[in-house]
Amino acid sequence: MNCQVQQRDSRGKALTDYPRPSVAVDTAVLTVPPGGALSVVAVTGDGDLRLPGTFLHEGETLAGAVARSLAEKAGITGIRPVQLHVFDAPDRDDRGWVLSVAHLAPVRMSQLADRARTELVPVADLPPMPFDHHAIIELAVAELRARHAEHPDPFGLLPEPTFTIRELHELHEAVAGRALPRDTFRRLMEPQLEPTGSLARGTVGKPAREFTKGGA
Repeated sequence: MNCQVQQRDSRGKALTDYPRPSVAVDTAVLTVPPGGALSVVAVTGDGDLRLPGTFLHEGETLAGAVARSLAEKAGITGIRPVQLHVFDAPDRDDRGWVLSVAHLAPVRMSQLADRARTELVPVADLPPMPFDHHAIIELAVAELRARHAEHPDPFGLLPEPTFTIRELHELHEAVAGRALPRDTFRRLMEPQLEPTGSLARGTVGKPAREFTKGGA
């Protein structure tokens, strides 16, 4: 008969003697619609809008739980989530003791194939949401903006791999939620870009040079 002996600590307690919270994942999926403002993907819950999330299954990784919840609840696949923070207030969930591991998932609009189950909500005009989902979105937006402040389109939100400085500038303004001085933006970003040698077609006035992100 094989019996697994439980390890005990200095107080004589085994791991199973301690209370354990449930662990959930909640993901702020952020995107920029064409000509629109930075928005978050929300799903319908119990009569409200909320972030896609789920409870961690036994033997499952956090990234695996994020991927499962996004596929099942929002029809989103093929993403690489960024882990942000653990929300651990004991009273954050009225269903019980639940820790939420918050994630950020920036996606292109083309990755949002199943719009029937989701709604795009501008981050500047959020509706009431349950739990601490507003705080999760605020943290995700801050992380996204911090990365865009230093690097050109760090998460590949532009629809095409080649782009003009104007297209890049418009994306970064949408992410920042404010106007960005053109000259300052160009001086920061252009050294990180590679010119393709091609000119953009269909532009008004002088044809604009096209670029790709450097280091590709």
